[in-house]
Amino acid sequence: MRKWVVAGGMIVVLALVGFFGIAPIVVDRSMNMVARVPMRVTPQARELHRRLSIADMHADTLLWRRDLLERGTRGQADLPRLEEGNVALQIFSSVTKTPKHQNYDANGADSDNITLLAIAQMQPPRTWRSLLERSLWHAEKLRRAAAASDGRLRPVRPVRRPADIDRLLRARAGWTRCFGDACLTGPPVGAMLSIEGLQDLEGDIGNLDRLYDAGFRMAGMAHFFDNDVAGSMHGMAKRGLTPLGRRVIARMEAKGMVVDVAHASHAAVADILRVARRPVVSSHGGVQATCKVNRNLTDDEIRGIARTGGVVGIGYWEAAVCSTSPAAVARAIAHVRDLVGIAHVGLGSDFDGAVTTGFDTGQLTQALLDRGFTADEIGRVMGGNVLRLLHAGLAPAVAPGTAQP
Repeated sequence: MRKWVVAGGMIVVLALVGFFGIAPIVVDRSMNMVARVPMRVTPQARELHRRLSIADMHADTLLWRRDLLERGTRGQADLPRLEEGNVALQIFSSVTKTPKHQNYDANGADSDNITLLAIAQMQPPRTWRSLLERSLWHAEKLRRAAAASDGRLRPVRPVRRPADIDRLLRARAGWTRCFGDACLTGPPVGAMLSIEGLQDLEGDIGNLDRLYDAGFRMAGMAHFFDNDVAGSMHGMAKRGLTPLGRRVIARMEAKGMVVDVAHASHAAVADILRVARRPVVSSHGGVQATCKVNRNLTDDEIRGIARTGGVVGIGYWEAAVCSTSPAAVARAIAHVRDLVGIAHVGLGSDFDGAVTTGFDTGQLTQALLDRGFTADEIGRVMGGNVLRLLHAGLAPAVAPGTAQP
């Protein structure tokens, strides 16, 4: 009997080691793959890329149990790789719930992959039950990483303080490798928080204030299922904005948070563009003109985003551009430029978003050069448009006669 008890205990221990230690790594490695696309990068492209201020509107890296400051052996983004890519600003999204099958056509809201992942990754128990707490945990992870980075990773909250962007760019422009005995590996990388689907409000608009206070400055209305704010392109009903959603949009604009239409149903995008009074973005995705996938934007939607002064972020994965090549991304970028102008297109990689990617940002600079983009146009696409939007147009709304917060 004693032998059976010991054997049973060992089986339980091994099962726990597998669940908590191995399973999250296996899932991460299998869902966030890099399949390199061979491409020669010319000295001209390397020199241009070195001078750029690159901004990427979407990465899901905070979802996974990794050290953001260490070069990873899995996944697609971490601080060393962002530094090597010369990224000035990375927007990190908080993913709080995904449905069981996570398909592009139709998903119910009655299942959740993230609960099991939160438990397996040994996140705080409060994140096992609450979508809001999952987002707050992601914000805490970013704060801890920044605090331990010796200034290499800098959280920015540019919507309330546009000067954050100025300080970041000045620090990058004035960067030198060593200050006395302290040496850095590269110029600082800015980090901003976003939300992938406002199901983390848990039906309470007051939670938007908690998320704002935690540092979130951008939010998409829905993710892979319809929620109580808006319909999803991948939901069952694919409805438009709900009454709560309309109130959320107004509150976000009053606070200066960026409204993101990525993953929203076509009906919800139309509603958002009707009520928006500030620039709107599509943080990551593609365009139907070059890749006819249901979640990609129509030309009318691109025009609507441009009319708000917003930016369309082009993704790097198959369903966004029908390829994993930088040439396909450049093709989608060229379509947006030709349709509404160079000021309204940018980058939205979706790194670590359960996608396979095939290149780094330096290769994209080469692909844009190959397609005939000028150096000025490339500077705008690779980050200038996003940095302009965050810096110029998104301070909190202030009633006449009220002091600026």
